[in-house]
Amino acid sequence: MLRSLPRAAPSSTSLLTPALLRTSKPSPVMCLQRKQTQQTRAASAHAISNPTLAGIEKRWEAMPPQEQADLWMALRDRMKVDWHQLTLQEKKAAYWIAFGPHGPRALPAPGEGWKIFSYTMIGLGVSFVLFYTIHSQSRPPPGTMNKEYQEMSNEYLKSQNSEPITGFASENYKGKGMVQSGPKREGH
Repeated sequence: MLRSLPRAAPSSTSLLTPALLRTSKPSPVMCLQRKQTQQTRAASAHAISNPTLAGIEKRWEAMPPQEQADLWMALRDRMKVDWHQLTLQEKKAAYWIAFGPHGPRALPAPGEGWKIFSYTMIGLGVSFVLFYTIHSQSRPPPGTMNKEYQEMSNEYLKSQNSEPITGFASENYKGKGMVQSGPKREGH
């Protein structure tokens, strides 16, 4: 009885239950499995013609997306069988379609590196000009941004006993305190 049942594809064994195997009349599920198995075998039984695969590296980008998808599906179906049955052209085409320099892996156009470099330098130049133009039109720094004022702030904080453990008023404090600017400029 089991010999009369069609052979199921390995991926479809989960659908075959003992109850289905015991029936003498094939169920719709078994008919569907048989049809899918036959289609897969028929699609993968014949090699894809060499003219279809010849020069695929040069033709791939120009092919319409539907034709690309059809060719890839045919190759995918062929790869489901033993790889020793694939022709050398099919192996090369499958490898090139999967890993070749097309789409996101395409090589950059000639001169693209210089174009990027030049646009970057133009952007940097414009930003420097803009920065110095704005900086030249700005007000002078406030009166508190000079070394003398900041040293007087340090003395004031020491007299107020600010941060007596680790700060200005501690016994062995050697830091700069509030001093962060240079000496006062004469024009300001």
